[in-house]
Amino acid sequence: MAALNSQLEDLPLHLRESLERLAQGWVAEGNSRRFWDGDESLWTSSGEASWLGWLADSADSPRLRSLAEEVCGRYSHALLLGMGGSSLCPEVLRLCFGLQDGFPDLAILDSTDPGQIAGCEAAIDLESTLFLSASKSGSTLETALLTQHFLDRLAEAVGPDRAASQFVAITDPGSGLESKARELGFGRVFHGLPSIGGRYSALSHFGMVPAAVMGLDADRLLGGAQAMRAACGPAASPEENPGVRLGLVLGVAALAGRDKLTFVMSSGVASLGAWIEQLVAESTGKSGKGIVPVEGETLGEPSSYASDRIFVSVALDSDVDLAAEQTLGALAKLGHPVIRIGIGQLEDLGQEFFRWEVATAVAGAVLGINPFDQPDVESAKVAARALTSTYEAEGSLPAAEPFLEESGIRLFAAPDHARSLLRSSGGGGMASVLRAHVGSAGEGDYIALLAYLNRDAGARAALGRIRDAIRPASGVATCVGFGPRFLHSTGQLHKGGADNGVFLQIGCDPGRDIHVSGRGLSFGVVEAAQALGDFSVLTGLGRRALRIQVAARQDDALARLEEVFAEAVQ
Repeated sequence: MAALNSQLEDLPLHLRESLERLAQGWVAEGNSRRFWDGDESLWTSSGEASWLGWLADSADSPRLRSLAEEVCGRYSHALLLGMGGSSLCPEVLRLCFGLQDGFPDLAILDSTDPGQIAGCEAAIDLESTLFLSASKSGSTLETALLTQHFLDRLAEAVGPDRAASQFVAITDPGSGLESKARELGFGRVFHGLPSIGGRYSALSHFGMVPAAVMGLDADRLLGGAQAMRAACGPAASPEENPGVRLGLVLGVAALAGRDKLTFVMSSGVASLGAWIEQLVAESTGKSGKGIVPVEGETLGEPSSYASDRIFVSVALDSDVDLAAEQTLGALAKLGHPVIRIGIGQLEDLGQEFFRWEVATAVAGAVLGINPFDQPDVESAKVAARALTSTYEAEGSLPAAEPFLEESGIRLFAAPDHARSLLRSSGGGGMASVLRAHVGSAGEGDYIALLAYLNRDAGARAALGRIRDAIRPASGVATCVGFGPRFLHSTGQLHKGGADNGVFLQIGCDPGRDIHVSGRGLSFGVVEAAQALGDFSVLTGLGRRALRIQVAARQDDALARLEEVFAEAVQ
């Protein structure tokens, strides 16, 4: 059995004492056994036992090996079409392990942005691409639209029968996607387990089928997970149980006001942060509570952080950043809780998937919430569906008047918030209003940039620079999400968590659009409807949300925004 990845804590005295009291109670009440037995009263007694299938191994190793043999040398590319829990684990694996000799180059498409779809299509050879259509429910809007788009594009080149044979469905039994796959003759269908929620599905077929396709040793990943599963078993005390211990630390820190879970990732496993972000945010952000994952934020000076942070370093043992380690040591000396997780080898990533799943479920128990539902994710989906229906019926999306327009940048907000911003800005221009919105973030808050854009390298870099400018000026944690991808992740936290978020939604002119197969709309319209739906739900909940729409193509729009934000935060 694989050696366990390490886990070390450096906690201030008051948190350590709270943790020990909590751990003693966990032992006295037999909570580890209750956890593994599916005792719903450990959480909220609202159906949690139905979502614990991830505690057992559910992947079909012989079929995974057979799939790997089938694709080796046959396809140049593989393209996964999925969202959230169906896409993030494969993305982690591709970015961590890279391209494997003789196996397809795996790409992930989890967007309705026309530019991102077109860029992805241009980067692959359609006729030698294996398509993985992944959706637990089989009805995920983005997956359904993208699957049909690529089926039609491939059928134009090779005919419908061969096109369907180049598709693999990963879905729960009896879903609409399975019915479509059987009807059209997809090459393979892999079932998910209905008792495993999407964000807990990394070690199921949703993570392991893409792993096999890209040539990874799925048995090795699953074996690492088995080692962590044994360590997290019902007989292990909290002190010796990595998952339970981490979950108790996260929970007790959040209860103490340290709810900004800030990741410091080594370069070799940097992509793991986005997977943990989804797992933690969507699981804990509800009932007015939540742990806010802060992923990808540049590590600052130790003295610049407020007392709402907890830091988690995740690093390959062979890839430790000494400068980051020095900063973490200084943070601990200043009284910030610091957790260090060391990964022995990349092949031990399977351990981290299981550790964090246990930890997140345990943190949910500490917070008194159900970590397996996502009640507020559906609200944005409903709003987007209503808007796309309106477009198909009327030929346009509902119009809205900006409360401020300047140099091609238009600002939208709920009426009360718009008046408040104009008043706070002293009637100033764009930069003054943005300064007032950012300045509305106070102690314990966070600022989230929500970009409905092509998630390319240029956009990620530009938003990173805006983020780097905002954080020292505001003094609060910052997050970045790309829509509609984040709707299946942090979107639950934004709406169901505490009212401590300040949101800036960013959009621009879409450029060349792409028609949606069989529908009276385009992907650009779908993306716009998703953005408007998300914004309407945020404002309907009274969240501090500002929509920024720039009348320019993406690169120019972001350059313009960098300039105005630089002025706003100076």
